[in-house]
Amino acid sequence: MSDETPVGSTAQPADHEPEPSRRDSATEPSRADSATEASRGVNATEAARADSATRRPKHGSFWRELPVLLVIAIVLALLINTFLVKAFFIPSGSMEKTLHGCPGCSGDRVLVNKVVYRLHDPRPGDIVVFKGPESWTPEIAFQQPTNPVSKAVRAVASTFGVATPGEKDFVKRVIAVGGQTVQCCDDQGRVTVDGRPLDERYVYSADPKFDEQPFGPVKVPPGHLWMMGDHRDESADSRAHVNDVDQGTVPVDNVIGKAFVIIWPIHRWATLGTPSDFGGDGKRAPYTVALLIGIPVVLVLGIGWTATRRRRRARSS
Repeated sequence: MSDETPVGSTAQPADHEPEPSRRDSATEPSRADSATEASRGVNATEAARADSATRRPKHGSFWRELPVLLVIAIVLALLINTFLVKAFFIPSGSMEKTLHGCPGCSGDRVLVNKVVYRLHDPRPGDIVVFKGPESWTPEIAFQQPTNPVSKAVRAVASTFGVATPGEKDFVKRVIAVGGQTVQCCDDQGRVTVDGRPLDERYVYSADPKFDEQPFGPVKVPPGHLWMMGDHRDESADSRAHVNDVDQGTVPVDNVIGKAFVIIWPIHRWATLGTPSDFGGDGKRAPYTVALLIGIPVVLVLGIGWTATRRRRRARSS
């Protein structure tokens, strides 16, 4: 038998793989597509969950932000207190009944404008807070704290008008300014400034028989002020220091600011105008009301704006 392959015949390999059937070939792509779609669906679901978790506000975020907001509010209040307005507690009755401060009275708190006297000097009729000269003794003595913590607490409370102020802080009314001559009394017992008598309707006396204490004439030196309390029989003011070097006058540089509004107690809320004796009409100045309302509004808006920005940043991160 010949080993040669006959002409025209085709040699078949001994071992060969069977061709895949048409049915199997048709189903394989559809299975791959299904797996791809399923994978895409899982990825989309996970992405949606991640996005939802990112947008969802975190629990307790407000309480984490609260200390920051409080610090911001305190810093703003301190800046306002240092440069613009200071709350002041009235410790004595020397300005009664314009300002109450005596035992058993309401203990007024006033706001003191610290900006106005950077624009002009104090004017007659203004109610001002000032540091008493060295010769002026405190009208009210307070027990000073001894330990550092109590001192710090008292300093902060005094800054916001809650605690009593320093013993050398006084509240009086400006009666005469530098260059004017003040004297008491005319034939009707009135105080005169440059010879013109003052019709002081704001003056109060607990003693019906009280008469004005005679003094002067005193010509107020330039850059100084003559101060008197509205409660004339209970006020240790310029009259009590006429024998001092400056004849009882107070340097303008000692003035802290102008008292322009009573903020506490609420039922005594009122702004403090200039009496007609000094060329004023006694009306409430509109700017004081705007300032009183504007400061809390600015604080609230500032804190709210800060909180909103922090929340937006937290959501976008």
